[in-house]
Amino acid sequence: MAESMKGLKRTCRCAELNETNVGQTVTVMGWVAKNRNKGGICFVDLRDRSGILQIIFEEDKVGAEGFEKAGSLRSEFVIAVTGEVCNRAGAVNDNIATGKIEVVASDIRILSESQTPPFPIEEDSKTKEDIRLKYRFLDLRRPDLQRILITRSKIATLTRQFLADEGFLEIETPILQKSTPEGARDYLVPSRVHPGSFYALPQSPQLFKQLLMCSGYDRYFQLAKCFRDEDLRADRQPEFTQIDMELSFVDIDDVIDVNERLLHKLFKEVLDIEIELPIQRMTWNEAMNRFGSDKPDIRFGMELVDISDIVKDCGFGVFTGALANGGSVRGINAKGQGAMPRKKIDALVEFAKGYGAKGLAYIAISETGELKSSFTKFMTEDEIKSILDRMDAENGDLLLFAADQTKLVWSVLGALRLEIADELGLRNPAEYKFVWITEFPLFEWSDEQNRLLAMHHPFTMMMEEDIELLDTAPEKVRAKAYDITLNGCEIGGGSVRIHQDDIQKKMFNILGFTDEKAEEQFGFLINAFRYGVPPHAGLAYGLDRLVMLMTKTDNIRDVIAFPKIKDASCLLTGAPDVVEDVQLEELSIKVDIKED
Repeated sequence: MAESMKGLKRTCRCAELNETNVGQTVTVMGWVAKNRNKGGICFVDLRDRSGILQIIFEEDKVGAEGFEKAGSLRSEFVIAVTGEVCNRAGAVNDNIATGKIEVVASDIRILSESQTPPFPIEEDSKTKEDIRLKYRFLDLRRPDLQRILITRSKIATLTRQFLADEGFLEIETPILQKSTPEGARDYLVPSRVHPGSFYALPQSPQLFKQLLMCSGYDRYFQLAKCFRDEDLRADRQPEFTQIDMELSFVDIDDVIDVNERLLHKLFKEVLDIEIELPIQRMTWNEAMNRFGSDKPDIRFGMELVDISDIVKDCGFGVFTGALANGGSVRGINAKGQGAMPRKKIDALVEFAKGYGAKGLAYIAISETGELKSSFTKFMTEDEIKSILDRMDAENGDLLLFAADQTKLVWSVLGALRLEIADELGLRNPAEYKFVWITEFPLFEWSDEQNRLLAMHHPFTMMMEEDIELLDTAPEKVRAKAYDITLNGCEIGGGSVRIHQDDIQKKMFNILGFTDEKAEEQFGFLINAFRYGVPPHAGLAYGLDRLVMLMTKTDNIRDVIAFPKIKDASCLLTGAPDVVEDVQLEELSIKVDIKED
């Protein structure tokens, strides 16, 4: 039967004890991880969020009743123990922080009993994730998950401290907002007092933080909850947290400077890793041409090489056809992989097809310099030599080529580069390589909507030297936007904002907004800009993704206390769920579910 605390006070957490505490009487509380009853003595591993502590129960020290209680302990019982800290009488355990000490109990209280858990509470659990998420409150007792969430808390605290010291003010923005459907799908919230009208949950605090700059707050930040109704993947959740900031009277360099120093502080204090500053910068165009990605992993080479000029008049129709249609021919060099079996090359071809490629061309070079290729029979000796020279090819290398529209070639070879690197173990998890990506295209074309869309959002400023292109060649305009990437993942992004009325109006027009439509969706921001708006810029990190990379987990669900699964549902609570008819009536809502 569970006992009460009866005025008992915990003196410390389990793993806060060490050899300096030997001889002290302490009271610790936690969960029973293991109980080994050896007849006249019980060894109990007691666990709390700090770690494991071994408790020794001997009948002559804890009494007959206490020893009986100790013998009855099962996994996940919650107990309080008072006793003396002693050096371990048995073997030292170097695997835990308290491995040189133990507590010899003089008193025990069973604060709560436990049913047998549906899975063991242990590190690196092999239990299926859906079971662990259904019992997430148990899963969160696992020491590895607790370390991750403790690290997340430390990152959040350090961020707040740093930004406060830099003159930022932490200001909360509304969760119930106006829907501005220009990006991902909004989560909508019906209004009871305005029947037929809906709030939207924020995809970001973008508009409100710009309003705060109009209001003169100069530097704002927030650890902001954001929501996007989009398909999930390993690094995406329907609700997530941003480290969000906005600054007035600044340009790109100012934003980058403060954020480089923030990252330096976080990695030094959390991981004891010294980030070399300044962080490398790379334009979007350079990143795409070299790595086929705007979030390049620069921990290894295997860069894309353009051979379009070499093969423009060759006899291989796949190459010349792609060039005739305005595309390009590019390749990567998988160093030392010339002896790759044909079966594995075929698997890479199928992988490339998954990204839209019609196929891959290749040249495999043996250690003796012999070429095996799918296309060199259509080439002259000079063309082959030029390709090998351009590709920096050596004996033993494997060259892989894609030919199509350049955007598709980038995508195919960028993904193939990472796939081969993973197979060869080239992505060192102990290495952290940052790079800023700058000068993104301001617009991107949507075949689905048959119009230009803002690559970031409609308030992103363009490079000043490109303003004149807005009227003649908007697709060539570069944005004053910047992403910070780490090991092939985007961890944050932002831009300088438009603060001039005439440029903002032109931006809306290019995006297909009439004056009336712009006023309907963004009127409150446009109106604020009429009363004096400072030049301003901002950036937001995905806190969840940053924690994921810093703790070296490959699943974003590991860094969120209560995450959703792929269909955006919660296995623990059963959300989303049906509601009572009376609730729908109060909201003036009827549900009409279409059958598939």
